[in-house]
Amino acid sequence: MSTTSTVEVTTVLREHIMSGQIHPGEKLQQQRLAQALGVSRTPLRSALTNLAQEGLVQYEPNRGYTVRAFSRKDVVDGYASRAVLEGLAAATVARQGLADATLDELTRLLEVGDRVLSKGRLDPDDLGDYRAMNVNFHNRVIAEARNRWVEDLVRQTQLIPFASNRMIVWKDYAVIVRSHDDHHRLLDAIGQRDAGRADFLLREHINFAGEYLARHIEKGK
Repeated sequence: MSTTSTVEVTTVLREHIMSGQIHPGEKLQQQRLAQALGVSRTPLRSALTNLAQEGLVQYEPNRGYTVRAFSRKDVVDGYASRAVLEGLAAATVARQGLADATLDELTRLLEVGDRVLSKGRLDPDDLGDYRAMNVNFHNRVIAEARNRWVEDLVRQTQLIPFASNRMIVWKDYAVIVRSHDDHHRLLDAIGQRDAGRADFLLREHINFAGEYLARHIEKGK
């Protein structure tokens, strides 16, 4: 990592936590983290303080920082809340309509997922590209609703790492294909300005992801 600003270190650590690369309950050893990220201890300490304020990590005197652990119910509730909020955003966007340029931009995002899945299997090297596509697609739909309350509330649910749109269980090709097909059907509904269908599709999309992840968590115990 070539830069050492607190903002950049905070962003990298947040991404690692929310994507599951750093696990709930894991102790964050500052010396090891600083070496892994290629940064000094000063911005790292400031970044950990920022993440503690966000609720992603916890600090205990004499024990240091650990990643906050969330219960299965937290995860399920987080997805349920996301489903309602993002469904509202999708319905709003469909009702308002999108400029052709924005529809084209969203289509190009989905083409990234199409290319990844065209291999007919899940390549571990493609997870980063697919995750970025997924995050950008969902965030753009939310942003286009132009409802700051929805944006703020979704951001709160995203602070539950396993409920974040960065969390993708990259194991079952058929599941990812189904999920990405949801993206296409959602964009079609938005393009057709069908608010009811857009709301339903995005709610179903997120609820399915939450149920699948909950089963995955149970199997991992």
